[in-house]
Amino acid sequence: MPLSHRRPRPRPLLSVPVLLCVLLGLTPALATGPAAAAEGPSASADVARLYEEASLATARYEEGRRAARLQKAKVRKLDRLLSKKRRHVRVLHDDLGRLASAQYRTGGGLPYTAQLLLADSPDALVRGKQAMWQADLAVNSAVAKTQRAAARLAAAQRDADRARRALDRRNVRLAKLKRGIERKLESARWALQGEADRSVAAGKCRGAVRLAQPKTSSTRAWVAPVKKYELSAGFDSAGERWARRHTGQDFAVGIGAPVRSVGAGRVVSVSCGGGFGIEVVVRHRGGYFTQYAHLAAVTVDQGDKVRAGQWVGQAGTTGNSTGPHLHFETRLTPDFGSGVDPRKWLAERGVRLKGAGG
Repeated sequence: MPLSHRRPRPRPLLSVPVLLCVLLGLTPALATGPAAAAEGPSASADVARLYEEASLATARYEEGRRAARLQKAKVRKLDRLLSKKRRHVRVLHDDLGRLASAQYRTGGGLPYTAQLLLADSPDALVRGKQAMWQADLAVNSAVAKTQRAAARLAAAQRDADRARRALDRRNVRLAKLKRGIERKLESARWALQGEADRSVAAGKCRGAVRLAQPKTSSTRAWVAPVKKYELSAGFDSAGERWARRHTGQDFAVGIGAPVRSVGAGRVVSVSCGGGFGIEVVVRHRGGYFTQYAHLAAVTVDQGDKVRAGQWVGQAGTTGNSTGPHLHFETRLTPDFGSGVDPRKWLAERGVRLKGAGG
């Protein structure tokens, strides 16, 4: 008999803890398919739509944060340049002061004719005066140019600061929008899980919910079963959670997360009940099979052909599960007990899972 775990109370799914499943001693699954009674796709469709909206909102929010960081860096750079220009103006003004003092000390207060009459060397006095005038003109020109540059920098700094404040206001609005979508998604997730629980408890699994598949330009033959995840219990893990060792790889994801076929193949079974809850099994070329368990909904029927990356269901926590996650197996046969290490199997096909399994 499988070990039994109570499902925890609904809790926020934004920081999902390590989630585990109990998979041994399973009871026979109940068949499902196109003829099975369907409760309606509303919750599944809502979750799928809100997942997409949350993803877009998060992308826009992160893009806004990056833009704000760049704008703040631009303001800081302009501030440094402006400070440098202002220091330069002060230095030039000091130079003008020194020139004026020198001119005064060399007779700058006397009429020029008197200076010529009193000078020991009138020619030297003329040359000195010319050099003084030229230096004075040069410093005045440099001061004027630096002041104009400082004015331009100050204007650019004001514009950049206004842009930064506008970005900050935009990011506050985006953060509020993102939180609102996440709250709706959280509610829709548990509505979806409730539908799944009722159908499993009644032993009357729903048929496939035909959701719009995402557009993709990928030509990869093999992919991970979920896009964003944390790895939890790994293949052949031991512990008191299982009567024997763990037979697959667990992916910690939220309820309703799209679950993908890892490669092209054909759906050989869609079932519910027992320790695995709602599950899908797909046959691939070479005689291998993959299993996707503890789902909240399925998007395929038995006999369907699937391509790599096509949605086969939505993650949940049906069956003997301690929380929302996907239990994924690779098997030599469609039946429990013939599993091989999923991480190694996927790695051989060019898919390297990120993170360490438990």
